[in-house]
Amino acid sequence: MEHEEVKVRRGPRSGLPVVVAIHSRALGPAAGGIRLRRYPDWRDGLADALRLSEAMTAKNAAAGLDFGGGKTVIALGPDTEVTPSLREAALLDTGELIESFEGTYFGGPDVGTGPDDMVVVRRSTSRVFCLPPEHGGTSSSSIPTALGVFASLRAGARHVFGSAELTGRTVVVSGLGSVGALVAQHVAAAGARVVVSDVDPAKRASGYEWVDPEKALRTPADIVVPAAVGGVLSAELVPELSAPLVVGPANNQLTSEAVADELAARGIVWVPDFIASAGGAVYTLLREVEGVPHEEANARVEAIGATVSAVLDSARDKGTTPLREARARVAARLA
Repeated sequence: MEHEEVKVRRGPRSGLPVVVAIHSRALGPAAGGIRLRRYPDWRDGLADALRLSEAMTAKNAAAGLDFGGGKTVIALGPDTEVTPSLREAALLDTGELIESFEGTYFGGPDVGTGPDDMVVVRRSTSRVFCLPPEHGGTSSSSIPTALGVFASLRAGARHVFGSAELTGRTVVVSGLGSVGALVAQHVAAAGARVVVSDVDPAKRASGYEWVDPEKALRTPADIVVPAAVGGVLSAELVPELSAPLVVGPANNQLTSEAVADELAARGIVWVPDFIASAGGAVYTLLREVEGVPHEEANARVEAIGATVSAVLDSARDKGTTPLREARARVAARLA
């Protein structure tokens, strides 16, 4: 087991399984979001927490943050009805479990939770980020996350196409959640033709061109942006990809690390997700822990583009993959 510490507790109020996985605290206290999601079995939620906490270690290390990686999962059953009272109970249970780490783990919003939920969590622990501004936090991390993805996308375009300009490029955004929708706005404003997809058909009204979710990653494009769930880039999918550049905020996009080699063998540049999606963590931790002003924190988010350029250039020069080069940078910092 690579993780430093894992706690699984049946919430005394909610009766729901709550998992906190701490992958590493080598650089400082672990930090990672609180995910509220349905799973076929609670052990699937445990597996998700293990994967995501490891990704947070890499994300924080690659971004130059003095934080380790952790993750919380509140595992709902397939048919669990999330009533307001159950939600409140689960969040209070989660806060108590986070508090038991005595300041070595901090949580924030993730899939299924938001800033208002963090207000409830704070009733059980002070180790929580991204509360609404009226409660002293920086609110949703979606805006800086999307800004970091856009900076990564431009850096990737410069590497692949010779220019960061997106005018006339076709960009497919798969997943119009809080981050994906903002990325779509950024690339549209930059002059790109934007094609979107989402499992929610109501989002067809977004005003962009639409493609069904199962066809999104296979759609002919210059750039594909995975912005929904992870595990979407598989060995079976790689031969069907036409876009020469893949960069997006979805966590754990590869079904296995071997897929990175297959992407490279086909001449497809994939920007490691733990680098591209780090903007939210960078902004939140700099602002709420180190007290860095907004402008300086934003500049650090935009500097993710320089990190992407360095990783891609080094991978090209060394004849390796961006994933291997990014992993090497993370390992060097952890060491």
